[in-house]
Amino acid sequence: MAHVPELPEVEALAAFLRERVIGHFVTRVDVAAISVLKTYDPLPSSLAGQQVTGVGRHGKFLDLDCDGLHLVVHLARAGWLHWRDKLSPVPPKPGRGPIALRVHFDDEAGFDLTEAGTKKRLSVYVVRDPLTLPGIVRLGVDPLADDFTVDVLVATLAGARQQIKGVLVDQTVIAGIGNAYSDEILHLARLSPFKLGAKLTSQEVGRLHDAVVSTLRDAVTRSVGQGSATLKGEKRSGLRVHARTGLPCPVCGDTVREVSFADKSLQYCPTCQTGGQPLADRRLSRLIR
Repeated sequence: MAHVPELPEVEALAAFLRERVIGHFVTRVDVAAISVLKTYDPLPSSLAGQQVTGVGRHGKFLDLDCDGLHLVVHLARAGWLHWRDKLSPVPPKPGRGPIALRVHFDDEAGFDLTEAGTKKRLSVYVVRDPLTLPGIVRLGVDPLADDFTVDVLVATLAGARQQIKGVLVDQTVIAGIGNAYSDEILHLARLSPFKLGAKLTSQEVGRLHDAVVSTLRDAVTRSVGQGSATLKGEKRSGLRVHARTGLPCPVCGDTVREVSFADKSLQYCPTCQTGGQPLADRRLSRLIR
């Protein structure tokens, strides 16, 4: 099962790049898959000669500030960043292999953006102001920001007719959480993924807030300092229920169960989260709340 980049991995990639590229100049940008570009003015070539002055994150978006021009990347489900201490000067061949874009720096190092699979969702933007991008404008509160308080979460959930699993992965509500960490958060908070957000008690909202913050902070702590090549393995090693169907829950020993949807699945522990009652697989019958 592929582990999709979420907030902790993007935060770790930002930290990784900050150590390596701030102060360096972009010398060249090679576009190997034109479909990856979601903006065309300024052109990627305009980044050449610009000095990297900062690297940040907006939800799951990675943002390299190059003297006021921003290279913004969304890795989507199957994208990744591969760092090279010495890049080949030969441009990648368009349409050959997984490389979509390559960025060279003045010390001969750089990185490739790649995407596996046939669904091409990796997105690259070159903009003067990242806050003008629709995907960033729509982002909800950042769960690691100081303003993500219990009161903010209470207000967010008050009108939520969605199941809590859906609320957590909705980027317009809370930015940066995906399928894996939402499973981990709900397990830690001892909540059924199918409980309606608006029906949570104040005690449950408090547990959920604590679980969001602690799960993501712990994952960031584990991830920052890892090389881009080892980040996915680090994520996998820290998961307690996600992608662990059939294995024992590390808290209670019950068997981790799964509910499958069209293109993804969720994992949970019945004892910890649903009062011991297995949730019906959506492919077979109606959901049991």
